[in-house]
Amino acid sequence: MMTEKSYSLPKIDVCYQILPSMLRKFDKYARKDYFIGHTKEEFELWKIRTREMVKELLGLKKMEKSSLNPVTQEVTILPGNITREHIRIQVEPDVWMPMYLLIPADAGSHTRLFLCPPGHNGAGKYTVAGVRGYSAIEEKILQYHYDYGLQLAQLGYVALCPDCRGFGERREDLADTKDSITALKGDCQILAHMGEPLGIPVAGMLAWDLMRAIDYLEERGEWDIDHISCLGFSGGGMQTMWVSSLDDRVTLTVISGYLYGFRDSLLIMNRNCSCNYVPHLWEHFDMGDIASLIAPRPLLIQSCINDRLNGPRGIANVKEQVEIVRQAYKLYDAENCFFHEICEGSHQWHEEHIKEYLDKLTNTK
Repeated sequence: MMTEKSYSLPKIDVCYQILPSMLRKFDKYARKDYFIGHTKEEFELWKIRTREMVKELLGLKKMEKSSLNPVTQEVTILPGNITREHIRIQVEPDVWMPMYLLIPADAGSHTRLFLCPPGHNGAGKYTVAGVRGYSAIEEKILQYHYDYGLQLAQLGYVALCPDCRGFGERREDLADTKDSITALKGDCQILAHMGEPLGIPVAGMLAWDLMRAIDYLEERGEWDIDHISCLGFSGGGMQTMWVSSLDDRVTLTVISGYLYGFRDSLLIMNRNCSCNYVPHLWEHFDMGDIASLIAPRPLLIQSCINDRLNGPRGIANVKEQVEIVRQAYKLYDAENCFFHEICEGSHQWHEEHIKEYLDKLTNTK
């Protein structure tokens, strides 16, 4: 007769983790290709080499370009006389990207454009475009201030709010769109399983799609294609960082809730979404090195003091990466084009001062 309590699994009192070993390896092997020069000219050469290396790591050279073949599915007039177009474009053969395009009533050829990629846990374009009438979406808008695409349209900008791969209308399984808990999540792990063995990580797919969105805006040609901007929060901030770092057609960038060191925020906090992980990237660069490729174009980085994604050292982890970026702007004598806004609170987009920052960033020389 058993006298001890029965368990469905063996009782384990200690786990023998590999994290300490991986931290030693990170410290030994990581960031071997960061910028070590001292002049703008040296940085420009480093930027060219780094972009080519990053494009290879992201698998961008394996992506397949196709005709965009845009299809307008629905047009809705929103309060404030903002037109919302539901469009899809073909970003690769057999790969479609649905999106909302928010157009203020007085938009014209001089109206600045914004790409507004979505973050996680928000059902893709629906939260960013501020779609109302669905409790799960409205809850996330309230929690994260997720409707930044609509906010920008209300400020007079044209805002393109896409579904990134694995979210919204781009889920791999239609059944995953039926209940709110599953629908708010994404398919990044599934995409990683399909793409990474071919050398195409999720981050590369997402960056490619935003580049194709820029192609669409240029092809349409109704607004100011010389002043295309990108603003994203959380996973949308990640996408914003990648496309802005690699595509000079993005002339102004706002990254919110996403700029911190890989060691703290992705190695120690190692349960982040698969889209954050690019094989072999850490060997060469840290996140600040990637974001520094945006220099000298106008850039706002927004961080929250109590954001858990900052990692165990908190905002100090963020500030280290921000300083890498700041040094790049100093090389161009363009410090007036770079801002770091530190906000109170946790993981959340803060729109309170965005008009003021955009006024500063759009008037830099």
